[in-house]
Amino acid sequence: MADVIKKATRESYGEALAALADKYPNLVVLDADLAAATKTGVFKKACPERFFDCGIAEANMMGVAAGLAASGKIPFASTFAMFAAGRAYEIVRNSIGYPHLNVKIGATHAGISVGEDGATHQCNEDIALMRTIPGMTIINPADDVEAKAAIEAAINFDGPVYLRFGRLAAPIFNDAGTYKFELGKGIILREGKDVTIIASGLMVSEAVEAAKQLESDGIDARVINIHTIKPIDKDIIVKAASETGLIVTVEEHSVIGGLGSAVADVVTESKPVPVVKIGVNDEYGHSGPAAELLKEFGLCADNIAATVKKAMANK
Repeated sequence: MADVIKKATRESYGEALAALADKYPNLVVLDADLAAATKTGVFKKACPERFFDCGIAEANMMGVAAGLAASGKIPFASTFAMFAAGRAYEIVRNSIGYPHLNVKIGATHAGISVGEDGATHQCNEDIALMRTIPGMTIINPADDVEAKAAIEAAINFDGPVYLRFGRLAAPIFNDAGTYKFELGKGIILREGKDVTIIASGLMVSEAVEAAKQLESDGIDARVINIHTIKPIDKDIIVKAASETGLIVTVEEHSVIGGLGSAVADVVTESKPVPVVKIGVNDEYGHSGPAAELLKEFGLCADNIAATVKKAMANK
């Protein structure tokens, strides 16, 4: 893994917005005094007349974005996930979700990997909150290539979209020349017959590494990347449940209401099999280096492999 190129998906966010500006003249970007951190400063430099800094007033920013969408613009409202999904929830629900406006929410710094910013900024509840809003599309890209493709897909989709980006650099494993993003469609990264590992975001590359470890122990693990958590790809999940009989989900999010819950909803309704969820349990994070926190909370290849082995023993 030493020579693998890594990039934080928040950087992909800023770069993609700037790169797509000319192609989509109705694209505008809003930020809440965090342009350097969310990387929307890249867009600001390229298109200052289409960038709006709303200050430290995230709820108001969502209202401004709603107004811009109602006037025909395609606004990307940008801030940390904790403020986008948490602080501004009521405005997102009532002013964006209820009228089903064409607002895109660029939520950076999601999950435990925010690191030293600590529990107050480590948002592990955002996917759960956004899943409850009717008509909200939720995308959690796994790498730079997928993030950039997802941003353009969001622009071309008519309706509210929540895009989740990370602070920590993630391995780039998709090929920019061949990768195709399909909204609502999962991707099989590795075939397998014994167990299915379903992952999202930063955990996708860890799931692939875990599958490699399991192979040496004679366990054939299928790996699925679910980049669109809502609407979720029911077909790929039901097929995996039918063919492998066991699913382990991995997410840098609470085990309550996120990817694991979404997968379990599909499985219990269509093809009941055991679903084991790996994520942040019913607890807050704390300050510390991102890489160490991920290991502490079990969000790493070693723990994924160990959890799969335990689940297989009880299969």
